[in-house]
Amino acid sequence: MVKVLIVDDEEPVREAIRILGDWNGLGVEEVLEATNGREGLELLKQFKPDIAIVDMKMPEMNGVEFLQAVEREFPDLFTIVLSGYNDFEFTRQAIRSRAVDYLLKPVNRQDLNQALLGALDVLKAKRQDESEFINRNIALNMSLPKLKEKIYFSIIEGTFKKQPNETLLPLIGADDPDKRFAVAVVRIVNLDEASRSRFHNDLELLHFAAANVLNETAAEDGGVQGFAFANPKQGREMIAVFTMSGSYPEDLAYRSFHVMKRASATLARLLGIRIAAGVGKPVDAAGGIARSYEEAKSALNDIDLLRLKGGEVVAGKENRGGAREVFSMTGRMPLIRSALEAGNRNQAKSALGEFCKKIKSSGAFGLGDAERTLQEFVVLMNDMALELGVSQEKLPAGDKGLLAAGIATDYDSVEQFEELMHRILDYYGEQIRLLTALERPFQVADIKEYIDRHYFEDIKISMFTERYFLSREYLMKLFKQQFGFGIHEYVQKVRMEKAKELLNDSELKIQEISEMLGYKDKNYFSKAFRNYYSISPTEYRMTRTNG
Repeated sequence: MVKVLIVDDEEPVREAIRILGDWNGLGVEEVLEATNGREGLELLKQFKPDIAIVDMKMPEMNGVEFLQAVEREFPDLFTIVLSGYNDFEFTRQAIRSRAVDYLLKPVNRQDLNQALLGALDVLKAKRQDESEFINRNIALNMSLPKLKEKIYFSIIEGTFKKQPNETLLPLIGADDPDKRFAVAVVRIVNLDEASRSRFHNDLELLHFAAANVLNETAAEDGGVQGFAFANPKQGREMIAVFTMSGSYPEDLAYRSFHVMKRASATLARLLGIRIAAGVGKPVDAAGGIARSYEEAKSALNDIDLLRLKGGEVVAGKENRGGAREVFSMTGRMPLIRSALEAGNRNQAKSALGEFCKKIKSSGAFGLGDAERTLQEFVVLMNDMALELGVSQEKLPAGDKGLLAAGIATDYDSVEQFEELMHRILDYYGEQIRLLTALERPFQVADIKEYIDRHYFEDIKISMFTERYFLSREYLMKLFKQQFGFGIHEYVQKVRMEKAKELLNDSELKIQEISEMLGYKDKNYFSKAFRNYYSISPTEYRMTRTNG
């Protein structure tokens, strides 16, 4: 015998649920009603119903207070929550109370009966005690969605054992020989921004809301069922499994693709969530779900970041043609390290900028390429910083570590990807600068030594003011007091002395010497040389030859 309790202060809503519910078909023998949370608790004590449908906005005791009381006093009760998209605190409590389902008002017949069926499936599994696995998790009040998520993810990971868990397969429809499955892999490209601005940094709530949109969009198609959940190992990734009975594979493939197209638009409009997604080919049995997932993941990774515009869906694997270019920061790390050690962050940024320029000029740069490049860059920067003495706890690892360091990891264009790479470089550069400042007190001779070694670079006084936290005027005064030259004068002096030395080598052309000294224009070098020595480089060389 199954009993259902409806708790809602609005009589029309209670009446609508009574009319829409397929009570006989679902095997429900008694439907009780309560007008508020307090009355609902009294009926729970008196009649011990199995399922409660709870409105979140009620007088006297609202849905939040009711669910909290249920957690304490009736932990075996299965709850279905009624609310709306904007009820943030109510939705959070529904998640924490492990509600079986979450229905948006106004309730429609299909959603209501599907939610009731899900609750009854778990209730039936609990009563029959079909396996140790179900018994253990239902004892912890695991809801049907969480149970289905565990089944799907274990199949995708290849850890699902048919024995002793065969009795779980009907929960995902795997006992239906006509059932087909297709997987979509979804990447939330603005996860950090959406979580902060729309969900109070509650990632669990964001995933819950996004999954609801994906599932409801599939339900609107008719004939297709969708089940979406967050990848527990990759917070930016969600997985959607679409199922359909008695259809051709091409039909499910077509519908899955268009469901994702509509869901992408709905997520952006309602929740401010932007996605990119890949859709795998349909498979005829649950065992093929992992293959469909890999195809979807590959399609997602191949989406070209150079052309991504806020959200894109790809059906199956793209054929990009030709060999894929491999992008690696390894070759540029010595230059970046040397620049950061010397306190020349601009030079390090220039090296990174050249790398990003190469990406922009390439034929294609997939999301998978971007992810691998980003991970490699963080690993290389971590290794470099550790070698230079930066403390391990200062070094981020993965998206969570970057976020903890104040580095948002969103990007949905190659420009945003470049900005993220520069934010990472700035973070490590600052850690190295702070370490250098702590280990070695400032000495004005350090500036002279740097100029002596890097005279051919574009040396700016701001490089030293940023590194040593000294004003421009004070730094220039200190340098002149100790060495008798201004900083720019000293750079010119070193370059001109080096110019004389190079001009003595008759095999070097004037243009080559100009470039070796950091002058891009031969005429500008000649003018600087004449102003300094009152003679041109050519004339100087001739006097040396004649002498």
